[in-house]
Amino acid sequence: MKGSKLIIEALRKEKVKVVFGYPGGSLIPLFHDLQDAKDIKFILPRHEQGGGHMADGYARVSGEVGVAIATSGPGATNLITAIATAHMDSIPMVCITGQVKTTLIGNDALQEADITGITRPITKHNFLVSDPEDLPEIMVSAFHIARSGRPGPVVIDLPVDITIADIKTKLPAKPTLPGYHPRYDPNPKQVERAAEMINKAKQPVMYVGGGVISSECSDLIKKMSEKGNIPVTTTLMGLGAFPETHKNSLLMLGMHGTAYANLAVTNTDCLIAIGARFDDRITGKISEFAPNAKVIHFDIDPTSVSKNIRVDIPVVGDATKSLKKLIPLLKKSARKEWFSQIDEWKEKYPLAYKGSGLRPQYVIEELYKLTKNKKTIICTEVGQHQMWAAQFYTFTKPRKWVSSGGLGTMGFGLPAAIGAQEAKPDHLVINIAGDGSIQMNIQELTTALANKLPVKTVILNNGYLGMVRQWQELFFDKRYAQTPLKETNPDFVKVAEAFGCTGIRVTKKEDVVAGLKKMIATEGPVFLDVQVEPEENVFPMVPAGEAIDRMMGMT
Repeated sequence: MKGSKLIIEALRKEKVKVVFGYPGGSLIPLFHDLQDAKDIKFILPRHEQGGGHMADGYARVSGEVGVAIATSGPGATNLITAIATAHMDSIPMVCITGQVKTTLIGNDALQEADITGITRPITKHNFLVSDPEDLPEIMVSAFHIARSGRPGPVVIDLPVDITIADIKTKLPAKPTLPGYHPRYDPNPKQVERAAEMINKAKQPVMYVGGGVISSECSDLIKKMSEKGNIPVTTTLMGLGAFPETHKNSLLMLGMHGTAYANLAVTNTDCLIAIGARFDDRITGKISEFAPNAKVIHFDIDPTSVSKNIRVDIPVVGDATKSLKKLIPLLKKSARKEWFSQIDEWKEKYPLAYKGSGLRPQYVIEELYKLTKNKKTIICTEVGQHQMWAAQFYTFTKPRKWVSSGGLGTMGFGLPAAIGAQEAKPDHLVINIAGDGSIQMNIQELTTALANKLPVKTVILNNGYLGMVRQWQELFFDKRYAQTPLKETNPDFVKVAEAFGCTGIRVTKKEDVVAGLKKMIATEGPVFLDVQVEPEENVFPMVPAGEAIDRMMGMT
């Protein structure tokens, strides 16, 4: 079988339904044969980075491996940001990049780039196919590595001569990876120790991250919280892993988390981390993070354990398997004093905002009211609007929130929303954007229209690169160096119309609900340009390097 046709057979074997990619010289043989693969949908982005984010968004809401393709040289390097985004957030992707002929590698041939070298630090694994007979094993291994253990992106760098070579080796039933054995089953003794510590705790807190969503065990998180009567806080990546309407919910913690979540973590005597990695936006000043707590860490990745915070009881394994063994060992406990203290913090320091005018938080609140009874997926770009969405939209189910957490990639939201809409055509997919971030990959509006994907985008337009401006205001004497955008921003309504889509503008608070309703009701992709208060800030906020209980804007 020719190499390009073997790749297509491998995609079929892995039950790939859609591929996002951009053609180029080194990939012409593959695209030639993909054209005949009617059972695999192909979506053409207008930029390779956009295609990568589409595959990422598709993976986040479907739980399947996203697939992106880019040609050699600049096509492959344009994919780098999307690969790094998926790597930081542990998203399963397989990216196929074109490469020059094997005989030309290392000779600075036209459109040659050392993609395996470039992507080594930002992939779970990568392959350079140098022998056609290795391709079947590589294809099967790539998908297995991407989806197993702690998920992540895998790159296959594919020289053009491999795609046209005749390959005798068949696709193996399963990969041969003698050095790769993710641990799924936890050590039962460690689970017993964890249960004992939790049962003795008077002020425990569950700290839940994106690993819970990857493991599909949100129901077990709820069961554990209710049986043990333990409050739950989630990371940005963990939003939806625990229903925020639940009485035990503390909402999100960290730099822009709720005051009561940060205070609870600071005062806990037992912190139970599940599928979370203790990143800097969560811990703040490490020496003062949960200073009186015993720390239990459930994670499938042993390299994450005690990486940033010393752990007392590590439980390495799949979260689903670990919690199924843990929950029967938990004892019921009222913990009245602990919840009384938490309720006091909730009453004293609620998520709130002040002032008249058109506040971005109000837009998010009204959007939630209009969509809470619909099948809705919320995607975001990166910036203030991302944090307001995390704070003021209420998440009750997993895989309904799509946002770049670890890398913080501007330009992520629109293409990711396109991927999410392709994965869930029966859902209302809304991208919440800022006027700066939306311009990073605005060209993908064409992709949405061309593929009849009715993604809606709410642009919280404050005329600034808002998050940077906020830091400039608070820590750099209000010197807004290169952050004002108002004078140079395009007319987003006209931009949408130029792409053949619908543009709506809202400038008054009293028109917000009507504008949102019109956006939702309109067929096809829509830009809703909401011109909000220009210097509104995201609070609470933990200054960089401070302890998480020292927040600005708590009231």
